[in-house]
Amino acid sequence: MTTYEYRCDGDGALQEAEFPLGSAPQAIACGRCGGEARRVFSAPMVGSSRRDLAAMIGRAEKSRTDPDLATSLPPASGRRRTPTAPLTPALKRLPRP
Repeated sequence: MTTYEYRCDGDGALQEAEFPLGSAPQAIACGRCGGEARRVFSAPMVGSSRRDLAAMIGRAEKSRTDPDLATSLPPASGRRRTPTAPLTPALKRLPRP
């Protein structure tokens, strides 16, 4: 469920309502006076999020309009395989996957 905000045309009261994503009506009845409350768009609660999460959201937004393009292949990594312990004679006879 997504939280949507509505402001009453009569008394200016701000109220929240939850609806499934994309199915919120443009107007609902005001909880105080019963008049029409129209949907308003407000900033998401990014300011109260963690710094690393806010940075990730900022990078995602930037990549929407200005994506980083790869111009060459990445360099080959110099990583070697992790050495494993030698098999004991009893384990050498077992089938290998």
